[in-house]
Amino acid sequence: MIKKIIASVVLFLLISVAIVQAMEKNKVNDNLPGLKIGVKAPDLQLSDLDGNTVKLSALKGKKVMLNFWATWCPPCKEEMPAMQKFYKQTNSDEVILSVNIDPENDVKGFAQKTGITFPIVLDQGGKVQKSYQVISIPTTYFIDSKGIIREKFIGAMTKEEMESKMGNL
Repeated sequence: MIKKIIASVVLFLLISVAIVQAMEKNKVNDNLPGLKIGVKAPDLQLSDLDGNTVKLSALKGKKVMLNFWATWCPPCKEEMPAMQKFYKQTNSDEVILSVNIDPENDVKGFAQKTGITFPIVLDQGGKVQKSYQVISIPTTYFIDSKGIIREKFIGAMTKEEMESKMGNL
């Protein structure tokens, strides 16, 4: 009888700890640097690798994964293959928009060399990086179809994390 009571108490404590940690994780996420979750994503207008203008506001009605990165960034390079795999399986209401913050480097050559085919735009002068308050890369914002930031992630992501976060929009 005592063993059952002790086992029940231990199980209750483990469940309580798990719940508290899950709640704390959500609080920590919103305390990350950058724009807050729940705010309207600032519009951006940047050129892609072919010189075409891309506007975030033109993507309204679609779910957007907005990723900030640089060619010299090891964690950025680490997540590129996962992002490419995820891009290949996205549907018509999902968009990956990758914002390169070091356009003075050969970004087009980097993309060709690494087999990247998802959209890349160039942040000349760092204006968009500043408006999104990006201080660490990679940083990824997940924006819902109404243009609201619903999630942010700092660091390299796995394909599974991308799928999960995009699926939650």
